[in-house]
Amino acid sequence: MTTNIAVLVSGRGSNLQSIIDSIESGSIRDVKVSVVISDVKNAFALERARRHGIDAIFIDPRSFVDKKAYEQDVLKTLGQYDIGLILLAGYMRIVGREVIEAYRNKIINIHPALLPSFKGLHAQKQAFDYGVRVSGCTVHFVDEGMDTGPIIIQKCVPVLEGDTPDTLAARILEKEHQIFPEAVKLFVEGKLKVEGRVVVRT
Repeated sequence: MTTNIAVLVSGRGSNLQSIIDSIESGSIRDVKVSVVISDVKNAFALERARRHGIDAIFIDPRSFVDKKAYEQDVLKTLGQYDIGLILLAGYMRIVGREVIEAYRNKIINIHPALLPSFKGLHAQKQAFDYGVRVSGCTVHFVDEGMDTGPIIIQKCVPVLEGDTPDTLAARILEKEHQIFPEAVKLFVEGKLKVEGRVVVRT
């Protein structure tokens, strides 16, 4: 049975591309990116989706009276595609309770830091400015908090002499492109089980 994926984006979509490439190469099987939804009209991620024949939809948050109304429209769109997994790939909004409840333990995010440290925006710069010797990235399930959900995979990236926030971010991104598809593969193969705060591989 094929798992239909929706990817929520706000920007360039390099992590979306890593998922598409993994599916097209056959390293992830029985899965399809059915729709890409962006809250930013000119997000390049939408163009990436179109190039691969994937439905690309812009939903403008400013056209709704509040966040709840916006997310109800997102839920309506997701319902049209029989979605079994939602990926947040550079999606710059906190997902609301209604979406989380509808897709509990079926929403996965990629974050460019070793959670629970350096949550939120500009995590790479946060880590760099703090002076850490090791940074990295985290794939986790999404819950009601900001970057607080159960952790699926983490990858370490050393901070090198002469690094800048940008060079560190670039090396972290390379690891993101490895572990995000890996997490998707584990999910669609039914090998992830959430027990409290712990994700167990079955």
